Amino acid sequence: MKKLALCISLGLILTGCAPSFQKDEKIVQKVGKSKENSIIPSYSISDEYYKSIIPFQEGAARGLVVQGLNSRLDIDEFETGLMRIAQESFSTKEYLFQEGQFLSRETIQQLVQRKRTDAQQAEAEKRQNNLNKKVKVPNMGLNPPYDKNAPGSVEDKNAKSPIYLSNILEHNYMIKNGNGEVQVGGVVIGLAMNSVHYYNLPPEQGGYPRETPIPEGEMLEQGKRMAQAILDILVKQEKWRDVPVTFAIYRQEAKSSLVPGHFVTYTKLDKGETKIGDWDSIDERYYLFPSEAGKADYREDNTKIENFKSDIAEYFPNNFTAVVGRGFYKDKQIQELKLDIPVQFNGKAEIIGFTQFVTGLIMEHFPNYVKVEVNIHSVGRQEAVILRDSEQEQPIVHIFD
Repeated sequence: MKKLALCISLGLILTGCAPSFQKDEKIVQKVGKSKENSIIPSYSISDEYYKSIIPFQEGAARGLVVQGLNSRLDIDEFETGLMRIAQESFSTKEYLFQEGQFLSRETIQQLVQRKRTDAQQAEAEKRQNNLNKKVKVPNMGLNPPYDKNAPGSVEDKNAKSPIYLSNILEHNYMIKNGNGEVQVGGVVIGLAMNSVHYYNLPPEQGGYPRETPIPEGEMLEQGKRMAQAILDILVKQEKWRDVPVTFAIYRQEAKSSLVPGHFVTYTKLDKGETKIGDWDSIDERYYLFPSEAGKADYREDNTKIENFKSDIAEYFPNNFTAVVGRGFYKDKQIQELKLDIPVQFNGKAEIIGFTQFVTGLIMEHFPNYVKVEVNIHSVGRQEAVILRDSEQEQPIVHIFD
C-alpha cells in the first residue's frame, strides 16, 4: 500500500494536480476550555478534499457511522457525499475539516431509537427509579413508536411504523480568524434514512426475517421532520448561534444492493435561523453495470462497458469471469466509473501483460472526462490497480508485489 500511495502521489505531481509544498501552518485551536497549538498540513491531495487539523480532534460520536448502515459502500458514500454537499457552502481552500462536536454520542444514540409510547416510557422510568430516583429517562427517539400489544399483525404494525432513520453524522468545518485561531465556521449534518425496513417475526411465529420497502416520498417527509427536531436541539446550545448549518438526507440502499445509496435533498440555514424552510433536490445516483436499470437509463454507457468486457474476454477466453462496474452520476452525467475484474493468473508475466492490455482499453473505450478506477484481482488478493482522473491523459498504474 505504501508503494501504491507513492505511485499515486507522484502521478498527481506529474499531472499538475497537486499544490506546491509549503511549510505547515501553525494555529491555535480551542479544545474544551483550553487552547492548544495545532498545525494545518501544507499538502492536500486535491481541491476535492478538506485538510484536517493536527493533532486530530475526535468527534463526540466517533465510530457511530458504522452502526445502522447496511454496507461498507453506504458507509463510505454517506461520509464522502456529505463532504461534497459541504463544498456547496464551505470552500476546501478556506475551511478545515473536523469531526462533529455539537451532537454528543449519547444524543445521537437516543435520536435514532424509536419514540416510546406512554406505557413504554412509564415502564422505563419505573425501572430507572428503582436504581436512582433522581435520574430522568429521556424519550428523544425520532423513529415512530412500536407497540407489540397493539391490535393488528406484526407485518401490518411494522409497515405502519418502520424505522426510517438509521444514523446521524455531523461534520464541522473550521475557519481561521484574524488572531491566528480556528473556530467553527459551519456545521453539516447528514441523516441516513432507510429504503427498506427489516424486522423479525416473533419466536412463536418462527422468528423469520421480514422486510418492507419505504417509499421515497414517505422517507423524505419523515427526514425533513427529523431535521427540524435536531435543529431544535442545536438551538439550545449557545455556541451554535453564530454558525450556519446544512442538513442533508441520504437514502441508503437495501442490504442486498451492490451499489451504495445516494443523497436526495439538502437545506442550508444562515446563522441564528431556527426554522427550516425550502429544501433543494440532489440529482445523484449509482448504477450497477451490467444491469437492467443501467441499460434502460444510460444505454450508451452500458454499451461501452459491454464492449470493454468483450475485448477482455478475447484476451482470456478460457478463464475470464466477468466485469462488474459501478457508475456515479450527478445531474444525469457520469462522473466516476469503478470497474472490478476478477481473473485467475498463473504468473507475474500474465499480470503485467493483462494490466497493460486493460490500460489501453480504458483509454480506448472511456472518454477522459470520466474518472476511472479499475481493480484487477485474483482469488484472495488484488493484483493491480489502474487510476485515471478526469481530464488526465495518462492513467496511473500499479502492479502489486
